[in-house]
Amino acid sequence: MTIYHLSTECYPVAKVGGLADVVGALPKYQNKIKGIDAKVVMPWYNKPFVHDHEFDIVFDGFIHQGPNMLQVQVLKEKTDVLGFELYMVKIPGLLDRENPYGYQDESFQFLAFQHGVLHWLSAMEIRPDVLHCHDYHTGLVPFMIEHCPEFEFLKGVKTIGTIHNGEYQGMMSWNMANYMPSFDSYKWGFMDWNGYINPLASMIKCSNAFTTVSEGYLEELFISFRGLESLVRQEFGKAYGIINGIDTEVWNPETDPMLDFNFNIKNALAQKKKNKEKLCKEYGLKPELPLFAFIGRFATEKGADFLPDVVWKSIKQSYGALNIMILGSGNSYIENKLKEYAYTYTNFALDLGYKEYLSHKIYASADFLLMPSRVEPCGLNQMYSMRYGTVPVVRYTGGLRDTVEDISTGGAGLNFTYPGVDDIVHAMNRALAIYNQKGAMEDLVHANMNFDFAWEKSAEKYIALYNN
Repeated sequence: MTIYHLSTECYPVAKVGGLADVVGALPKYQNKIKGIDAKVVMPWYNKPFVHDHEFDIVFDGFIHQGPNMLQVQVLKEKTDVLGFELYMVKIPGLLDRENPYGYQDESFQFLAFQHGVLHWLSAMEIRPDVLHCHDYHTGLVPFMIEHCPEFEFLKGVKTIGTIHNGEYQGMMSWNMANYMPSFDSYKWGFMDWNGYINPLASMIKCSNAFTTVSEGYLEELFISFRGLESLVRQEFGKAYGIINGIDTEVWNPETDPMLDFNFNIKNALAQKKKNKEKLCKEYGLKPELPLFAFIGRFATEKGADFLPDVVWKSIKQSYGALNIMILGSGNSYIENKLKEYAYTYTNFALDLGYKEYLSHKIYASADFLLMPSRVEPCGLNQMYSMRYGTVPVVRYTGGLRDTVEDISTGGAGLNFTYPGVDDIVHAMNRALAIYNQKGAMEDLVHANMNFDFAWEKSAEKYIALYNN
């Protein structure tokens, strides 16, 4: 079985969020299953990975996007270093940029990617068994292969859509239809939602099946899906919740090259302490105090707008009996407020931006990881933290409630229900009480490291879905 994963992100080529981690790992683990040949197709970016590896040009052609004729090149990484074949689509002016997102012409960018991929496959008569489309950026592919005459060769190929984050749907004016490949005009309703082209809605309507990245998140979409609630209820018969895994070859505290001190479950307590001492020394924190950490984008869906008040209130209530470290960026107001507190409080450290190596060090050093998310389709950070013996403190929502059970019911994490400062600080106070019970804290470290979040089970579930 041949599967092509279509995505705008793939770790370590280009990463903005969890989408990259999934697409960088799922096909690798699928390829370990007998008879499976999974590949990744993504846009070309001006990134170090591209310049550090050799590529062959396997296709060179042209597409029309409205009045514009665009050159389409497909480049294949020569050595399959990621554990799967990697193809990158390069279109001068659209798919040759520094970053995946943030451009005013994103609608043109993503349309060109989808058109370019399908033009290449059709022209070269490459007919996969499955086209796996990730998020709205590839959401029009199921429609295009069924209703665009240009892709007649691909008609009937099975399409699976995965919703990594339903907050982003890619809505655009119907004027953009002029820049799509020619399609059966009477089928326009398969792309429409409330008077706009909605790629995510189209993916749900036209794919053979669609998935969310956790069972809990699928349940939540029935009642909160930014206007698509009725659609997901209508199409529930082809909806599946499959929890993400993590790449345990990359996220392995025993072999992780980004750590100062590697460890396994047997020596975790001593080695985590060494990592914590070194990190605290670098950032001016007190290693004898419990360390709470937040890693992620400063987005409201992540609950990042709570962070400044959480820092202020938790330090005040505990009389400074804790450390807090935050790694992230994305909102200037939150950044500036946190900068102010970083100057004010000696037990608060801030590092702005995203640094992969530093995130690994924090997971290996922190005692507790904060995830106060309003929305969390799956969440990978809590799995990384548990793998590294760090106790997750999470809001009970989406994938977080699927993966983190509270200690009060026999789990190894801490949950809170309401997305607000008081509930977060209350959960932190519970964590402080546990930290001061040496035996209880040691048990939680070991219990978290024993959880199995490897991709193997989820990869098998996807293969079963493809075969359905």
